[in-house]
Amino acid sequence: MERRAADRREIHVAPDRFEVTAEDAILTTELKSAVAVCMYDAAEEAGALLHLRCIIRAAKPLDVTDTTLATELLLLDRCLEALREAAPAARQLQARIVAHLSESAHARPVCETVMNVVRHYLTDAGVQMLPEDVAAGPVRTLRFRPGMGWVHTRA
Repeated sequence: MERRAADRREIHVAPDRFEVTAEDAILTTELKSAVAVCMYDAAEEAGALLHLRCIIRAAKPLDVTDTTLATELLLLDRCLEALREAAPAARQLQARIVAHLSESAHARPVCETVMNVVRHYLTDAGVQMLPEDVAAGPVRTLRFRPGMGWVHTRA
């Protein structure tokens, strides 16, 4: 018998962090000028949520530094490695990018660059990329149930 949704454990994912689960849990976060990477293997009912902020850390607004991208790549690599350790039998990893784009003209290129880096890295790692969910406007709340591959967002 499936547990009721109210009984399902919720795990909040802070910015610039990730969480991995191999149980029937819901990973949650709030996106504000940020990119979420929802990775899962439905057959193994395991998944991970990575939350990357799109912040400008350089003196020049449009400049995305190598350090910024290296940090995001390191987090992405660690997240994927942790997911593969939690579900070693996972063979059909899939990922969906969900993003909130800032209204700021300076921050948008940063988010787009981060999404491109994530897309290329995961494709090279053999992860199937699913359609993206990218929007501007109000802060977005994300709920992700990896065991089902279910992603729900609302503003």
